[in-house]
Formats: sequence, C-alpha cells, structure tokens
Amino acid sequence: MKVIIADQINEKGIKELEDVADVVVNTSITQEELIEEIKDFDAIIVRSRTKVTRAVIEAAEKLKIIARAGVGVDNVDMAAATEKGIMVVNAPESTSITVAEHTMGLIMTLIRKISIADKSVKEGKWEKSKFMGIELNGKTLGIIGLGRIGTQVSIRAKAFGMEILVYDPYVTEEAGAEIGVRVVDLEYLLKNSDVMTIHVPLTPETKHLISKKEFEMMKENAFIVNCARGGIINEDDLYEALKNNIIGGAGLDVFETEPPKDSPLLTLDNIVVTPHIAASTKEAQRDAAIIVANEVKKVFTGEAPKNVLNMPVLDPETFHAIKPYLKLSEKLANFLIQAAKGNITEVNITYCGELADFPRVDVISRTILKETLNSILTEPVNMINAPTIAKNRGIVITESKRSEAEGYKSLIKIEIKSDEGELSIEGNATREPRIVRIDKYWVNVKPEGTMVIARYKDIPGSIGTIGTKLGEHGINIAKMQVGRQAPSEEAVMVLTVDQKVPVDVIDEIRALEHVYDAVYVQL
Repeated sequence: MKVIIADQINEKGIKELEDVADVVVNTSITQEELIEEIKDFDAIIVRSRTKVTRAVIEAAEKLKIIARAGVGVDNVDMAAATEKGIMVVNAPESTSITVAEHTMGLIMTLIRKISIADKSVKEGKWEKSKFMGIELNGKTLGIIGLGRIGTQVSIRAKAFGMEILVYDPYVTEEAGAEIGVRVVDLEYLLKNSDVMTIHVPLTPETKHLISKKEFEMMKENAFIVNCARGGIINEDDLYEALKNNIIGGAGLDVFETEPPKDSPLLTLDNIVVTPHIAASTKEAQRDAAIIVANEVKKVFTGEAPKNVLNMPVLDPETFHAIKPYLKLSEKLANFLIQAAKGNITEVNITYCGELADFPRVDVISRTILKETLNSILTEPVNMINAPTIAKNRGIVITESKRSEAEGYKSLIKIEIKSDEGELSIEGNATREPRIVRIDKYWVNVKPEGTMVIARYKDIPGSIGTIGTKLGEHGINIAKMQVGRQAPSEEAVMVLTVDQKVPVDVIDEIRALEHVYDAVYVQL
C-alpha cells in the first residue's frame, strides 16, 4: 500500500503509517503534479493547502481513501469521491477540546478585561480601578448548540461553578439533564445568561441568529462569544450593541469577512478578537494527524474507519443497486428537516415494494440520519456514527419493511415526529428521484431547487391568493403541484420558484385567509 502526504502534518501521524504502508511526503506538490502522480497511491492525506478536485479523483486508479487532517473538507470534492466509491475521512474530534478551551479563554479575557489591561500596562499606565472584573462562579452560561464542542464547554464552565443553560432544538430535556445542563428556548437563554457562547453551524436558519432583537433581550452586562462561524452574529447590530452599552462585551474568533479589515468592531475596547485560531494548537494538529493516520490504517487492514463523511465501502453490485435511493434519501431527509417543526424525537423509515428486499438498506437509513443530523450540528456526522449520535440526543430510530408500494415498484417513506407534530414524505427513484407523497397527499415533484409548500383550504381563489402574494414580492413560480383528497377540504400545494423566499414572505402567506401553514425548502 502506498500513501502520499501532500500537506505538512505532525510527525507522529507519519510514523503511525510507516509500519503498514510506503509513505511519500511531498508537501509542495502542485495540482498538475498530483493529477499525474495520484494514480500510484492508495491513500492521500491533506490539510487545507492541497485541493483534491474532481480532476485529481478521476485520475486516481487505486485510491481508496482521502483523509483530511482536520475538520473541514471544503478542499475535497465529496461528490466526485462518492461517485468513485472513495471514502473521505476527517478528524472532527481533534479540535473539540482545543476550541472549547479557546472559548473559555475568550470568556476569561472578557470578564477580567485582560487584553485591555495588558495594553494599558505596556503603555506605562497603572489603572487598577479601571479594570474591575467579575467572577464566573455563580453566573449563568448560555450555550447555543450542544454538540461535541458545546458539551466540552459545559464541562469546563461547571468547573468554574457556573449554571448551564442550553438552546438546541435537537436536544431533549432528558438528554440535557443526563449531562447536567438545562435545555431551554432561545428567548429564555438570552434573557437569563450572564455569558453566552455559540457552537452551531452557519446555515440559512442560523445566519444572523443573533441580531438587534436578540441583543435587546440580553442582560445589560452580558457577554457573548463566537468561536463557531462568522455570520451567525449580525456584526453591524453587534457594533451598535457594544457601542451603546446594550451588552457588556463580546469575544470573536470568526467574522463574516475574514480578515475583518476596516470593521468598526476593531475600534472598541469591550470586544476581544482573535484571527480564527480556536482550533489552532499543537495538540489539535498532532491529534488530527494521528486520527487520520489510524483511519487510513484501518482501511488498509480491512477494518471500518469511524469518521467516514460520505459512505462505507460497498461492493460494486450493491452500490449500483442502491445508488439511486441514496440520492433520493438525501433529498427526502433535507426536505423533511427544513419543513418539520420542533425538537425531533423519532425518525421512522419504511422500505416498500422491491426496495424492501434490497441488500444493505441500512446504508440508506444511515444516509437519512446523516443528512438529518448534519443540518443541525456543527461537527460532521457520517453514516457510521449517525445512529449513535441520534441515540445520544434522545432520537428514536425505527426501520421497517412493507411488500406493498401503492402502485410503485419501490418507495421510501420517512416520518419525523417532534414535540410539535408529525410530518412524512415518500419518494421513488425508478427513473429519477421524485417526491410522490407529502403526509396523506399524493404529488409528483422533482426534489430540487427552491420550493414553497403550503397547506390550504381547497376552495376557489385559494391558489390564486398564494400566487399573487409571491408575485407582489417579485417571486416567479416555475412549477406547481397540488395534492388533495376532496374539494373544500385541506390540500397541499408545492411551488417550485425561481428566487429565494424571505421568511417574512412565508409569514405573509401563512397569514392569508384559508391558508393553514406554509414552509420554505431549499434543495
């Protein structure tokens, strides 16, 4: 077996591989050289410099695994790797402690005014009374997002004597209680936290999650820290909140634009900033190298790596049989997680018709869980650890099979139950992925693009009022599908539109007479 290490990694990772493989270290290799040489290698390890593009992957003849010695895999063409059956792995656990410690460092720097006191002393001043701080003991920490990093932060904060509040729509009160935190809604967390820290991914739902309204809910002397992703906090609103003493202070390791040149935030004394270094420690880099080296070793020795981001290795015949349903399951899961409301408690998957007899449908189930959980967590979820993560979050998973497919050769049915209700979707992939039923309503929708799904009373004029409302906001309807059971009863309409639909437009549609509900889905 032969491994190429294309970026600089810790020496301990290299030594881990030398007993099972011929290791070639070339940390200056160019894209053109890599395309030429990759055909000779069974594995490649990269960090962020090297781009494993489609061209590289297509040139690979023996490649079994692409390993990213870190968390993000933006430099790897995941789709191309999956299509070719090449595993992509990373080292998500390598940075959990490192980022948690940096978070606590920013908190301590803020509450004890360490950075500005340091600057003052270095300027020859001795302003003791100016830098009065506060203790963490007895204070309340609010954590937005209880993944690996959020959990590690909670452990450290409890050691400081803090009470912990958590806002995470996908963590139940019972799951929170098991680790000694209290799960609450966002408004309660904002109003009752002395310090707040963010550990969620940047998604359409979390972009500007903390803006003017949220700052006004916070305590006047509260602090906020973000070591997750830039854009979750509205920086313009944060500047106003800090400048006008609406909140006490902020600590940022990430920004909407990096580096944050000319940002007015950099002119303030009540903010501490670092250059996106929360994951940058020697230990994290060492651990990342060792973790991915061991993942490569497992593949070479016939074991299953645990941090696979795309899919397990399947034999060609099985992969060919289930491939259309893997794509369909991703679309159905993404649709459901965007359309469902509340904290998820159950995910029920049913394989109908010929699909019930397919080999390895467990891979499809894991794909559904992976897509569902990846939409709501910061750390990557893969098909190997998805069931465990779901269980740890109190989500019940059931899988069943049914011989009848109601007029189709095969169907997948996914039902999500939450504390606010239930939603189900069914799909078929005989020719191409299609959504064929939403709850009890039969439809025929290609799961792609921007969609508005509305439930309404099926009477004359209802469809027209919804279309008119979209037209008022310059949103063009490309396709429409209606599912109903009987006139004058509830029906469902799926509109594929040409533009993104703002949240306030969806709210206006919900407010229309005879409209029961509306949601926006981007696939």
